[in-house]
Amino acid sequence: MGRSRETYNKKEVRKRKEKKRKEKELRRLERKENEQKSSLDNMIAYVDEDGMITSTPPDPKKKKDIKLEDIELSVPNKNSDEDPDPVRQGTVTFYSESKGYGFIKDSETQENIFVHKSSLLEEIQQGNTVTFEIIPGKKGFTAVQVKPIR
Repeated sequence: MGRSRETYNKKEVRKRKEKKRKEKELRRLERKENEQKSSLDNMIAYVDEDGMITSTPPDPKKKKDIKLEDIELSVPNKNSDEDPDPVRQGTVTFYSESKGYGFIKDSETQENIFVHKSSLLEEIQQGNTVTFEIIPGKKGFTAVQVKPIR
Protein backbone atom coordinates (compact mmCIF):
# COMPACT_ATOMS: atom_id res chain seq x y z
CA MET A 1 0.00 0.00 0.00
CA GLY A 2 1.14 3.43 -0.79
CA ARG A 3 1.27 6.43 1.38
CA SER A 4 -2.00 8.27 1.68
CA ARG A 5 -2.26 11.45 -0.29
CA GLU A 6 -1.82 14.66 1.60
CA THR A 7 -4.26 17.31 0.56
CA TYR A 8 -3.45 20.99 0.38
CA ASN A 9 -5.58 21.67 3.45
CA LYS A 10 -3.72 19.10 5.56
CA LYS A 11 -0.37 20.66 4.59
CA GLU A 12 -1.60 24.13 5.53
CA VAL A 13 -2.85 22.95 8.94
CA ARG A 14 0.47 21.23 9.63
CA LYS A 15 2.41 24.41 8.61
CA ARG A 16 0.26 26.62 10.89
CA LYS A 17 0.77 24.30 13.84
CA GLU A 18 4.52 24.21 13.26
CA LYS A 19 4.66 28.02 12.96
CA LYS A 20 2.66 28.44 16.18
CA ARG A 21 4.96 26.02 18.03
CA LYS A 22 8.07 27.95 16.88
CA GLU A 23 6.58 31.32 17.91
CA LYS A 24 5.72 29.93 21.31
CA GLU A 25 9.28 28.65 21.72
CA LEU A 26 10.68 32.09 20.74
CA ARG A 27 8.47 33.87 23.30
CA ARG A 28 9.59 31.43 25.99
CA LEU A 29 13.27 32.08 25.18
CA GLU A 30 12.71 35.88 25.19
CA ARG A 31 11.06 35.72 28.61
CA LYS A 32 13.92 33.61 29.91
CA GLU A 33 16.52 36.13 28.64
CA ASN A 34 14.66 39.19 29.99
CA GLU A 35 13.93 37.63 33.35
CA GLN A 36 15.67 39.38 36.20
CA LYS A 37 16.90 37.46 39.14
CA SER A 38 14.63 38.22 42.08
CA SER A 39 16.10 38.40 45.52
CA LEU A 40 14.58 38.44 48.96
CA ASP A 41 15.41 42.14 49.32
CA ASN A 42 13.11 43.00 46.40
CA MET A 43 10.23 41.13 48.02
CA ILE A 44 10.34 42.65 51.52
CA ALA A 45 7.82 45.35 52.44
CA TYR A 46 7.79 47.41 55.60
CA VAL A 47 5.01 49.12 57.53
CA ASP A 48 5.71 52.65 58.78
CA GLU A 49 4.40 54.28 61.97
CA ASP A 50 1.24 55.42 60.15
CA GLY A 51 0.40 51.90 58.99
CA MET A 52 1.37 52.51 55.34
CA ILE A 53 3.37 49.93 53.36
CA THR A 54 6.78 51.17 52.21
CA SER A 55 9.91 49.72 50.66
CA THR A 56 12.27 51.41 53.13
CA PRO A 57 12.95 49.96 56.57
CA PRO A 58 11.73 51.93 59.60
CA ASP A 59 14.08 54.28 61.42
CA PRO A 60 15.10 52.69 64.74
CA LYS A 61 15.38 56.19 66.31
CA LYS A 62 11.62 56.72 65.92
CA LYS A 63 10.80 53.49 67.75
CA LYS A 64 8.53 53.92 70.77
CA ASP A 65 8.54 51.65 73.81
CA ILE A 66 5.05 50.48 74.78
CA LYS A 67 4.40 48.71 78.04
CA LEU A 68 2.35 45.55 77.86
CA GLU A 69 0.16 46.75 80.73
CA ASP A 70 -0.92 49.83 78.70
CA ILE A 71 -2.59 47.73 75.99
CA GLU A 72 -6.31 47.23 76.60
CA LEU A 73 -8.43 44.78 74.63
CA SER A 74 -12.06 45.04 75.68
CA VAL A 75 -15.44 46.51 74.93
CA PRO A 76 -16.21 49.71 76.79
CA ASN A 77 -18.84 49.34 79.50
CA LYS A 78 -22.23 50.98 79.05
CA ASN A 79 -23.06 53.77 81.43
CA SER A 80 -25.65 52.46 83.84
CA ASP A 81 -26.93 56.05 84.25
CA GLU A 82 -28.33 56.05 80.73
CA ASP A 83 -30.74 53.10 80.94
CA PRO A 84 -33.41 53.77 78.33
CA ASP A 85 -37.05 53.73 79.34
CA PRO A 86 -38.38 50.25 78.50
CA VAL A 87 -41.82 51.65 77.69
CA ARG A 88 -41.90 53.31 74.28
CA GLN A 89 -44.47 55.13 72.23
CA GLY A 90 -45.31 54.74 68.57
CA THR A 91 -47.98 54.75 65.91
CA VAL A 92 -49.62 51.67 64.40
CA THR A 93 -48.74 51.84 60.70
CA PHE A 94 -50.37 48.55 59.73
CA TYR A 95 -52.58 46.09 61.57
CA SER A 96 -54.74 43.30 60.18
CA GLU A 97 -57.26 41.76 62.56
CA SER A 98 -57.80 38.79 60.23
CA LYS A 99 -54.07 38.02 59.95
CA GLY A 100 -53.38 38.79 63.60
CA TYR A 101 -50.26 40.92 63.22
CA GLY A 102 -49.11 44.41 62.33
CA PHE A 103 -46.32 46.95 62.62
CA ILE A 104 -45.70 49.88 64.94
CA LYS A 105 -43.44 52.80 63.99
CA ASP A 106 -41.37 53.76 67.03
CA SER A 107 -41.52 57.53 67.63
CA GLU A 108 -37.89 57.69 68.87
CA THR A 109 -36.02 55.51 66.39
CA GLN A 110 -38.53 55.57 63.48
CA GLU A 111 -38.11 51.78 63.15
CA ASN A 112 -40.96 49.47 62.21
CA ILE A 113 -41.49 46.93 64.98
CA PHE A 114 -43.52 43.76 64.54
CA VAL A 115 -46.54 43.20 66.81
CA HIS A 116 -48.61 40.04 67.16
CA LYS A 117 -52.18 39.94 68.44
CA SER A 118 -51.12 37.72 71.36
CA SER A 119 -49.08 40.62 72.82
CA LEU A 120 -51.98 43.13 72.77
CA LEU A 121 -53.48 44.22 76.09
CA GLU A 122 -56.37 46.03 74.34
CA GLU A 123 -57.69 46.18 70.78
CA ILE A 124 -55.74 48.46 68.43
CA GLN A 125 -56.40 49.88 64.98
CA GLN A 126 -54.28 51.37 62.24
CA GLY A 127 -53.30 54.95 63.11
CA ASN A 128 -53.58 54.52 66.91
CA THR A 129 -50.84 55.91 69.15
CA VAL A 130 -49.72 53.12 71.48
CA THR A 131 -47.28 52.37 74.29
CA PHE A 132 -45.25 49.16 74.14
CA GLU A 133 -42.08 47.41 75.20
CA ILE A 134 -39.68 45.69 72.82
CA ILE A 135 -38.02 42.31 73.05
CA PRO A 136 -35.74 40.55 70.56
CA GLY A 137 -37.68 38.23 68.28
CA LYS A 138 -36.73 35.70 65.59
CA LYS A 139 -36.28 38.26 62.82
CA GLY A 140 -35.82 41.47 64.79
CA PHE A 141 -37.54 43.31 67.59
CA THR A 142 -41.10 42.47 68.63
CA ALA A 143 -43.49 44.73 70.51
CA VAL A 144 -45.14 43.36 73.68
CA GLN A 145 -47.47 44.84 76.31
CA VAL A 146 -49.10 46.94 73.57
CA LYS A 147 -51.98 49.22 74.56
CA PRO A 148 -53.43 52.34 72.97
CA ILE A 149 -53.05 55.78 74.55
CA ARG A 150 -56.46 57.35 75.21
